[in-house]
Amino acid sequence: MMNLPTPQGHASASALAPALPGAQVLSRSLALLALAVGLSFGPTPDSQAQPMLSPADLARLNAAGVAAPMPIAETLCLIEPSQEVNVGTPVDGVLEGIYADRGDMVRVGQVLARLSSGVEQAAADLQAAKAEFGARKRARNEELHRKELISQHELDELSTELQIAELELKERQEQLKLRAVVSPINGVIVDRLRNRGDLVKQERIFRIAQIDPLHVEAVVPASRFGRIQVGQSYDVQLLLAGGRVRAQATQVDRVIDAASNTFRVRLKLANPNHLIPPGQRCQIQFGAPRS
Repeated sequence: MMNLPTPQGHASASALAPALPGAQVLSRSLALLALAVGLSFGPTPDSQAQPMLSPADLARLNAAGVAAPMPIAETLCLIEPSQEVNVGTPVDGVLEGIYADRGDMVRVGQVLARLSSGVEQAAADLQAAKAEFGARKRARNEELHRKELISQHELDELSTELQIAELELKERQEQLKLRAVVSPINGVIVDRLRNRGDLVKQERIFRIAQIDPLHVEAVVPASRFGRIQVGQSYDVQLLLAGGRVRAQATQVDRVIDAASNTFRVRLKLANPNHLIPPGQRCQIQFGAPRS
């Protein structure tokens, strides 16, 4: 078997082979350190997106003693009412009066509408008269009982009749209250669905939105999971009205949505003067939280 001479070019390549892995590791480490330093200064005006580090990159940074970067990123969000309620009546009847309309500010307990209640009012008045008569009758018989003109048994019967009459009066009064439609929250009427004279059958009549405080709803990339905590405050940029306001995180999802690789964050935004309209879009800078 003939032995072929080995080219000198091959020999020199094999001699250099052991040195290549060390050079690659050093070059990779220097690149990661430069990337970490660049990210720590935040995004540049010309850059539109920050490069993402892989888990292996983060492990190398931790081994080198470099803190993982947290670039500032603007996330789109939506400002919504803190709650919306549908207000109606649990009983059937004809709308006798409507005292509020769309756009009106209302308070808790304010009467917004009233159903016709002539029959219920008459029943309550009748029961009130019965209860009043029962109270007078019992008072007279107490005097007779002290003079031993009637037995204790007869007095107990009168006391029981009075108690039943008072309970029936309370029932009639509660039924009468159901004829009034009242606001359960402080807010603004978003919609009025019925008019005076309409026959309603246990259906909604108003939709009310609470606009102080407001909720800021944001969908955040999963790369920021664990870095946004309840109680932290962030700047919110209003896209419609302009200007910045501060909102506080109140809810942070504990589960990442696998389909979109995101999680949701809710922030509370004070709106005491009702100057910030809900429904507008906004942006949040989820960088370093503000104290």
